[in-house]
Amino acid sequence: MKALTFDRFGGPDVLVYRDVADATPGAGQALVRLRAIGLNFADIYRRQGHYHLAGDPPWIAGYEGSGEIVSAPEGSGFAVGDRVAFADAPFANAELAAVDVDRLIPLPDDIEHDVAAALLLQGLTAQYLVRDSFALRSGHVALVHAAAGGVGQLLVQLAKAAGARVIALASTAAKCEVARRAGADEATTYEGDWVARVQEFAPGGIDVAYDSVGRTLHDSLCALRTGGAVVFYGMAGGDPDPVDPRVLMDGSKTITGGDLWNVLRTAEDRRTRAAELFDAVRRGDLNVAIDARFPLADGAAAHALLESRRALGKVLLIP
Repeated sequence: MKALTFDRFGGPDVLVYRDVADATPGAGQALVRLRAIGLNFADIYRRQGHYHLAGDPPWIAGYEGSGEIVSAPEGSGFAVGDRVAFADAPFANAELAAVDVDRLIPLPDDIEHDVAAALLLQGLTAQYLVRDSFALRSGHVALVHAAAGGVGQLLVQLAKAAGARVIALASTAAKCEVARRAGADEATTYEGDWVARVQEFAPGGIDVAYDSVGRTLHDSLCALRTGGAVVFYGMAGGDPDPVDPRVLMDGSKTITGGDLWNVLRTAEDRRTRAAELFDAVRRGDLNVAIDARFPLADGAAAHALLESRRALGKVLLIP
């Protein structure tokens, strides 16, 4: 099979599209022929050497994709030709992937492969953020960092669907416009004193800040109302400075961490929550923004686009 590989760490230029041995399913695994693959920042971090990698090079990155069953264990409930998707199975940057059966998500006929590969990881993340990390409801004011990104746009839409008023933060005016089109009520850039501008939009303070930037954690706390919460779920801008617990005590504020894999613990969790996202897409309540599709052979160009942070939506690889 063909796969996008790397045998040393570095920039997109270390990626090589080559022939490798076909993926071989083990016990409890199905073999999936990929039709669309979701590219994520985790793939960049692995290529750069920031994440631990098992085995010997050449390595194959990728964890998210959509395709059809080539083979499946007897009694698994899956058959040859079934349409499936997954958000957390390794070695997905290839024509074939061996996927644990309990990580497979049945894909309805009316959901395209590229939509599934663009939606699952980021959509399931946005879903647990508005439901589990902080239960948004009508009347809440939510601040969404990096609101023009893949998670950000979906988070804006799900927050609006929950009845919240949404204030978006983005790096440029153009990205603020993307967030507004996604449904944000207000949007502003990070330039200057963005906390003051957020406080103008919400004089009483915000109820919750969804912070995936990291370095902005202290400012997010400042923007909260008394009793508000920061949901901290990423460090795209660098590690946050330490927080003095007295800051939390004085304002009755909280910081809660968020990790998707603490929520998706069973096959039923994955499939039930994914089905809800598919329903939202089907109803037109959730728009999945796809910025670009690259042939898997051009994976280096796809990595370069995502790493540049110019992408305004999901970047896909097509085998």
